[in-house]
Amino acid sequence: MPADTIIQQLADFALKTRWEDLPPSIVQETIMILMDSIGCALVATQTDKGKINLSLAKRFGGTPEASVIGSGYKVALSTATMVNGELMFTPDYISMIAGGNEPSYVLPAILAMAESTGASGKDLILAIAIGLEISTRLARATLRQIIDPNEVKPTPVLHKLKRHGNAYSNFGAAAGAGRLIHLDRTKMAHALGIAGHLCAVMTHGRYGSAGQRWTLKYGAPGWQSTGALSAVLYAEMGYTGDLTQLDDAENGFWYLVGYLDWYPKYITEGLGKTWLYNYRMQYKPYPSCSVWHGLLDCFYEIIEKNGLSPEDIESVKAYAMVPMDHPLYGNKAINEIADAQFNARYMFSVAAHRVRIGIDWLDPETISNPDILRFMDKVTWEEYHTPSPRNPSVVPAKVEVIARGKKFSAEKDNPHGRVGTESAMTRDELVAKFRHNATRVLTRGKIDRAVKNFLELEDVQNIEQIMREVTI
Repeated sequence: MPADTIIQQLADFALKTRWEDLPPSIVQETIMILMDSIGCALVATQTDKGKINLSLAKRFGGTPEASVIGSGYKVALSTATMVNGELMFTPDYISMIAGGNEPSYVLPAILAMAESTGASGKDLILAIAIGLEISTRLARATLRQIIDPNEVKPTPVLHKLKRHGNAYSNFGAAAGAGRLIHLDRTKMAHALGIAGHLCAVMTHGRYGSAGQRWTLKYGAPGWQSTGALSAVLYAEMGYTGDLTQLDDAENGFWYLVGYLDWYPKYITEGLGKTWLYNYRMQYKPYPSCSVWHGLLDCFYEIIEKNGLSPEDIESVKAYAMVPMDHPLYGNKAINEIADAQFNARYMFSVAAHRVRIGIDWLDPETISNPDILRFMDKVTWEEYHTPSPRNPSVVPAKVEVIARGKKFSAEKDNPHGRVGTESAMTRDELVAKFRHNATRVLTRGKIDRAVKNFLELEDVQNIEQIMREVTI
């Protein structure tokens, strides 16, 4: 008898994993990721980009099956999936797993399906954990997250952006959604096979080289997630999919989508025994590209410790692993909110001016503030790859500030929010972040009830109970 394909093994994992198989740490991390992701969607509704998506949700409409976060709309599964995914992604504030914004690609289809089926809190936690784990394992196969640098030989850094992208997340999204409607093994496998075809093209490299930003960022998680949702429903009704695409070393999924590296053994190695998705994952304390977070930590340490005002500061020098003048990061024109999110000079400036961390950084009046724009000229950078003497496996963030005729410096190995390190965010910090994200959208009562429901999600009998509190 031929061995099961990788997709069939993933189908078994998706269907056989029980609530009792989830380590307590995975349960708690999944709850925090869900709360954090919904908070990001809420705050996105207050941006122009978010408002466009709410208008699109109203226009697409459909049979009322699932809610659009932060709105009063109950729409078709596909509409809720698409719009919620785009909302989660908009503020660049969502957690990082395996080097990408996995939750915005994995959660939307699962959340919509959970609401439409009346799933319990435990059902939802289990489905999300399964989805994130499968997505992470596919990410590792593409070397989005390198496990053992002594064993693998990734392609040169020059090509790194070309293999970035979350096309693989569709497998996780489909697995979680398929679990919620109780697909059998055959249909689950076909759902995953179809999901591998209904995913986004690799636009990340173009976004990194074009030299300008646009409203639609380097990925479209909501749009891609409709492919995962469609894959599940197609399989339920009898569609079949390619079950061998993850096994084909020449013309398989990795090749068709455009990844340059493929180590499929990392997909199934320890599957069902070891949970990997929370390995060095990172919550975002700042609404910006994560590559700047450690530098922002250092900058805040300097200005807060020494009481420095923008006027005190003569210059800021960031020691960074990535080039601050790369087309992805160096465009000084702030026209879209993505321009602000990727521009480290802008991030240092809003921090120097003590703009409250969060949506305030992306407000139009902040982006157009002439004082903030002028301060950006004070920021320079130097490429830096020196390993930390405290931990040779990491390159620390390092910042130097010249102010009041003196040099101030700070260095940090792990950015604030990195799980499993001394810099991890606490539950209270994540709750506070959610509350701030929800403040402009929800009443105080709704926020309080939403937080209570998230923290007690294991006991929630129907997630409609949560969706009522995160809609208006």
